[in-house]
Amino acid sequence: MSDIITPELVTLDVPLGTDKQSVIRALAERVVAQGRARSAQELFDDAWAREQKDETGLPGGIGIPHARSASVTEPTLAFARLTPGVDFGAPDGPADIVFLIAAPEGADEAHLSVLSQLARSLMNNDFMSGLRSAQTPAEAVRIITDAISPAETPVAAAAPASAAPAATRAEARTAVKMKKIVAVTACATGIAHTFMAADALTAAGAETEGVELVVEPQGSSGYKALPQSVIDDADAVIFAVDVDVREPQRFAGKPVVRAGVKRGIEQPKQLIAEALAASDNPNAARVQGGAAAASASDAPVAQQSVGRRIQRWLLTGVSYMIPFVAGGGLLIALGFLLGGYEVTKNASNVIIQNSLWDLPTENITSSFGPVGQYLGSVAFMIGATSMGFIVAVLAGFIAYAIADRPGIAPGFVAGAVAVLMNAGFIGGIIGGLLAGFIAWWLGRFDAPRWLRGLMPVVIVPFLGSIFASGLMILFLGRPIAALMAALTDGLTSLAASGAGAIVLGVILGLMMCFDLGGPVNKVAYVFATTGLAAATQTNTTPYLIMAAVMAAGMVPPLAMALASTLLARKKFTPVERENGAAAWLLGASFISEGAIPFAAADPLRVIPASMVGGAITGGLSMLLSVQSFAPHGGIFVFFAINPFWGFALAIVAGTVVTALIVVALKGIGRSTQDAAVAEAAPVATVAA
Repeated sequence: MSDIITPELVTLDVPLGTDKQSVIRALAERVVAQGRARSAQELFDDAWAREQKDETGLPGGIGIPHARSASVTEPTLAFARLTPGVDFGAPDGPADIVFLIAAPEGADEAHLSVLSQLARSLMNNDFMSGLRSAQTPAEAVRIITDAISPAETPVAAAAPASAAPAATRAEARTAVKMKKIVAVTACATGIAHTFMAADALTAAGAETEGVELVVEPQGSSGYKALPQSVIDDADAVIFAVDVDVREPQRFAGKPVVRAGVKRGIEQPKQLIAEALAASDNPNAARVQGGAAAASASDAPVAQQSVGRRIQRWLLTGVSYMIPFVAGGGLLIALGFLLGGYEVTKNASNVIIQNSLWDLPTENITSSFGPVGQYLGSVAFMIGATSMGFIVAVLAGFIAYAIADRPGIAPGFVAGAVAVLMNAGFIGGIIGGLLAGFIAWWLGRFDAPRWLRGLMPVVIVPFLGSIFASGLMILFLGRPIAALMAALTDGLTSLAASGAGAIVLGVILGLMMCFDLGGPVNKVAYVFATTGLAAATQTNTTPYLIMAAVMAAGMVPPLAMALASTLLARKKFTPVERENGAAAWLLGASFISEGAIPFAAADPLRVIPASMVGGAITGGLSMLLSVQSFAPHGGIFVFFAINPFWGFALAIVAGTVVTALIVVALKGIGRSTQDAAVAEAAPVATVAA
């Protein structure tokens, strides 16, 4: 890897400009002059865009502008020692040591690990002193290559090594009660700041009395997840990141301190102090998780049964799908409010053929006139488009849960194919599982080094999409579509009769409350929402089904809120009471996941009670012939529910019954272990 920098890429004590923009441009031109990038302007633009997100100056007179760029043809370091220094945004003054780190968009794992090793070396005083005293470019190159040459394996694999010093300290200081902290570091490019922050936090943890700290750097060269047992034992979590944490559900419920990755480099001891304070504060912010987080935190991943893993994968897909359903549903409801309930007939034509300055003049169904017709059509079509993504998103993120990012593209394609084949929700689930397993299997191949960079972004998505979607089209799509059609026809015909409608309401209520936002819940929900497309003024059955499903889905969180905040506060832990306060709004908004923290902590009491209340609500909604013209929104789409008093009555009945059953069951066989589990339940949030 010594050719990653050459003497021609080194500038010693030569002015490159008075500002960092000039320095970055000069170094980019040096890279192009050596034939390592095609365009200096493009490389500069990419590095400058990264600089605009967060300045790359670091304490100690260091600047590390860096970027992935399509212009770069091979991983490269350009080094400059500046006299005088130039301000790169560090808190302690100008930088005299500047590295431009240039990586191709498809850089392979080995090269990325070398670039990351350089970033870690910048924390070494001897390395920095050597660079400042180097007499020639060749000497500077030797110092740099000596520092990065040991990096023969991906640095991400070294993450658990930081546990060794902690273990040694624990043995040496048995008299001290140790606090356990886990940290994640990640930056936008995953090359430099990620690993510098990891090293800074590890060093600070080693110097802090009574602390065991383990870091998981999530870099571009990959990452090795911390053992779930280590995370479960942690007293607090530090997220020093500029991007999303991968698999955040692993940390659900833990007290958390969040900061940018640069603060992990510059203020590691302060972050550790904040994490220690958070570990003792019952009101501290916690890592939030929806259905996926709740299930994933039940047991270490490595020890989970096959059934538990499948459940985790499915609920991950569901959690990512919910924003599309919630946002799309509310937009559709807004479309009904503005454009009237017949806005669906010509909404697409209205938005294509008209505008705000050319309003529609025919087929006006809105009480607000042409303006309402146009705006209602716009809201309805945006919402309908959002709802159209739900099967693909479900499949895509099921595959993501199995195979990480390489599984997303095959999963989305398989989900879209499931829609094409009319295989519906079940097809999306099966397509997502297929895509995830195929992507995971392809990712296990020991590809040649030159091919590794292409595997996650080209090879795996290409082959995964072909195999998973091909299986759906050739063998699975039609049988699943036939099953979905039979299920839909059977339930719809049941709803057409009087007593059958009440039975259907009970069944749908049970399904909505069985897994609180999980696959069974979503089968009932999607059955209702997809039926709305076939609803007419003469065929109102889909509206009846939608009302029963929405009302029953609101019962569990509202019942948990009622029980934990009003009826029997002493039978719930402080965390459960906090969750209960949040569950009022979640339940009112028709977000069943608001009850998940309660169900995760005490499933044998919460789930049966919720199913009883949901069955009562679903049946009563059908009995009162309640119709919902909106697929989501709860009480906030009251204008789309008729009669609203019947909707409210059904919800109140189910909520009260469920709350009373839960309170009664809490007094039977309530053990210390139950209370401990409940205390650890995460604060309720909308599943992401």
